[in-house]
Amino acid sequence: MLEVTGLEVAYGRAQVLFGVDLAVPAGALACVMGRNGVGKTTLLNAVMGVLPTRAGTVRFEGRDITKMPTHERVRLGMGYVPQGHETFGQLTVAENLRVTWEASGSKDRSVIDEALDVFPRLRPLLKRRAGFLSGGQQQQLAIARALVTRPRMLILDEPTEGIQPSIVTEIEDVIEHLHKERGLAVLLVEQYLDFAMRLADRFTVLDAGVVVHEGAGAELADEGVQRLLAV
Repeated sequence: MLEVTGLEVAYGRAQVLFGVDLAVPAGALACVMGRNGVGKTTLLNAVMGVLPTRAGTVRFEGRDITKMPTHERVRLGMGYVPQGHETFGQLTVAENLRVTWEASGSKDRSVIDEALDVFPRLRPLLKRRAGFLSGGQQQQLAIARALVTRPRMLILDEPTEGIQPSIVTEIEDVIEHLHKERGLAVLLVEQYLDFAMRLADRFTVLDAGVVVHEGAGAELADEGVQRLLAV
């Protein structure tokens, strides 16, 4: 479904990714892992068109999207949840969802209710400004906004970062539901090993901007893989 080949990304003269290859089959849940600063967020931003690429290609469902703007990738079916619980802080929960729905070009308002069905805790908070939500509530809203675009692939950058354990469990359950029950493909950057071990079908480990290991999710239990992820 998603195929990244020979991807190179740089910030000015500082190159961050060096020939990265990554594949996510339809309906799979793939996890990108690695220590801080190895290029995981840069990879997702390049996949979504937030960052330009120096070399390589990004294909989605067989289509070359390497030069495509981010908003067009979203309309193709790629939903993105960046790192840091990003929401429109001055807008209410309802306005956050509506703005995203309008920008997606969808005519079907039922997608907002579908997103709220996934995160029912947000319903009583629809009139509250997003900036006054807790970190966990903001992350739920960030994922709900991505779901409003009705994606076929959901891309999440460290969805458990800075979240209280009870909400981590809820987010894990939601991702598992979207993946297994709805058949949504998922590309996930995650530092929390136990979270990744429970969810991932496959994984890729980055180090210093290159792929150093990849395999089936069950291999995350191997000591050799865990040493690659140790701080």
